[in-house]
Amino acid sequence: MSDATIISVTGAAIGYDNRLVLRDVDLRMTRGEVIAVLGANGSGKSTLIRAVLGLVPLRAGRIELFGVPLRRFRQWQRIGYVPQRLGAGGGVPATVTEVVSTGRLARRGILRPPGAADRAAVADAVAAVGLTDRAHEPVANLSGGQQQRVLIARALAGAPDLLVLDEPTAGVDAVSQEAFATALGTFVDAGGSVLLVAHELGPLRPLISRAVVVHDGHIAHDGAVPEPAGHHAEPDHDHVHPHAPAEPGSIWNRTWNL
Repeated sequence: MSDATIISVTGAAIGYDNRLVLRDVDLRMTRGEVIAVLGANGSGKSTLIRAVLGLVPLRAGRIELFGVPLRRFRQWQRIGYVPQRLGAGGGVPATVTEVVSTGRLARRGILRPPGAADRAAVADAVAAVGLTDRAHEPVANLSGGQQQRVLIARALAGAPDLLVLDEPTAGVDAVSQEAFATALGTFVDAGGSVLLVAHELGPLRPLISRAVVVHDGHIAHDGAVPEPAGHHAEPDHDHVHPHAPAEPGSIWNRTWNL
């Protein structure tokens, strides 16, 4: 495998319990790419990226991360993961800075106290998503879109090589969508790679280098981003609407730097 290949999925069959969701999946991602995984609700988009991260069983085939078989991969600090959007307040009395700081744990270790480099990385991540003026406010006081920006900042704080994002802009306000796009653009310009699941791309569209469309348990398209169709192509189409049901939980049990 080339040193530039960071994700390799070969002949994968993926599913839960007795239900097979995806079959004969092949996917390769190289350094610096921004790949959008697209498809209808329930098509298996999220299942695919969760399998890449070892969170869903692989029934057949092979997955490698950074050239290492998934079962032996241990450098999880190289990957920042943000699952599907949930309420980030969750009753946790933590500030934006405190939550984003937890993104440094995988890199510095739990026992070592944060140093100057950690504090600088957290401040930079908060600034990257446009929340410096809210850095010392409780996360519970923020809007849903701002809370989602906190989760992105938490992943960025760990200085990963790869960001994996599951529907990062679903149900998020337009200002936050633009902030995501700016932060991801800066991350990619610095050499990062992004794998994201999306129902609609909105402001993220100019960043996407490749689209993978999941349909009927297979990858039906791997290449240029398909043009919007139907009402999604209308200039005034509102991209701010959720496409997945909310799930209970707090920021602590749903967002982590692997």
